[in-house]
Amino acid sequence: MQKTLGELAEYVGGRVVGDSTVAINSASTLGRAGEGDISFLANVKYEKQILTTKASAVIVGKETPGVTVPLLIAEDPYYAFMQIMVLLHGYRKHKKVGISPRAMISDSAKIGADCHIHDFATVSDDAKVGDGCIIYPGVFVGQGTTIGNDCVIYPNVAVYDGCKIGNRVIINANSVIGDDGFGYATHKGVHHKMPQIGAVVIEDDVEIGACCGIERGTLGDTFIGQGCKLGDLVAIGHGTKVGPHCLLVAQVGVAGSTTLGHHCVVGGQAGIVGHINIGNNVTIGAQAGVINSVPDGKTVVGAPAIEADQGKRAYSMIQHLPEMRQSIRKLENQIERIVSSVESDSEESTEQ
Repeated sequence: MQKTLGELAEYVGGRVVGDSTVAINSASTLGRAGEGDISFLANVKYEKQILTTKASAVIVGKETPGVTVPLLIAEDPYYAFMQIMVLLHGYRKHKKVGISPRAMISDSAKIGADCHIHDFATVSDDAKVGDGCIIYPGVFVGQGTTIGNDCVIYPNVAVYDGCKIGNRVIINANSVIGDDGFGYATHKGVHHKMPQIGAVVIEDDVEIGACCGIERGTLGDTFIGQGCKLGDLVAIGHGTKVGPHCLLVAQVGVAGSTTLGHHCVVGGQAGIVGHINIGNNVTIGAQAGVINSVPDGKTVVGAPAIEADQGKRAYSMIQHLPEMRQSIRKLENQIERIVSSVESDSEESTEQ
């Protein structure tokens, strides 16, 4: 699809500085863009690239002096870029196959209108699939599971029995929803499996990355709140509750019975222990190890995780530790010599 810059500005509620008739047919980064591409500037560290980019137009938050490329001024450049990406390129198209004769669908399962269920998918007894869903090959939908409208479930996803999935949920390939939680009672050195009688509830507009594992609760349900986005290889323990609109980047691990508030951001490879509370609007840095509850609005980094400002000061000292150690040793030696000298003088004075 091709649009003029003026048409794009109108579409996103922005304004043009420069030639509004320039034709745009694709989108790219500042460094890779060429003629016909539109790019964006949302991070000041890339600001110099706007002077050298070959893009036909750039989306920015404010006018930039000395720039010759036409600009689209938008309140939120990255969001405007997303809107334009959707307009120009759209999302992935799903082949409409209807209900494959090679899919295994129980007689007691209920399938909504305009669903497309591919080869070798399994929909078990008493399961319900809403309208407009896409279920790719190899998907397993367990007994009594409920799936809302307009969901996309990619190949080899397994949704265990009794789980509830909301509307417009996307589950990427090889993820497992509702497997048994990691719960064992250790008695006389033997680990005895604890039954997991809860389920998993995934609310509307959630996207789950590839190869994720979301465990069912031991007693209550595990919850993933509305609008949450989980990256690849995220593990959610049994009975955990993740509030609305959280972002969990790849390889995050959250242990069981932990609660996250709304709009939390958890960086890649961070680990959160069980049975703690993470407040609202909390940011957890990549590879952090969170072992205590975190109040609303805090940013924590490091392992064990501490507040970001304190962490930056602490970690900035690490490179100086060898020099500090040598200095401390020198001071210790000097103190020993002074103490020895004082003791020697004291002994001599006593003898006299």
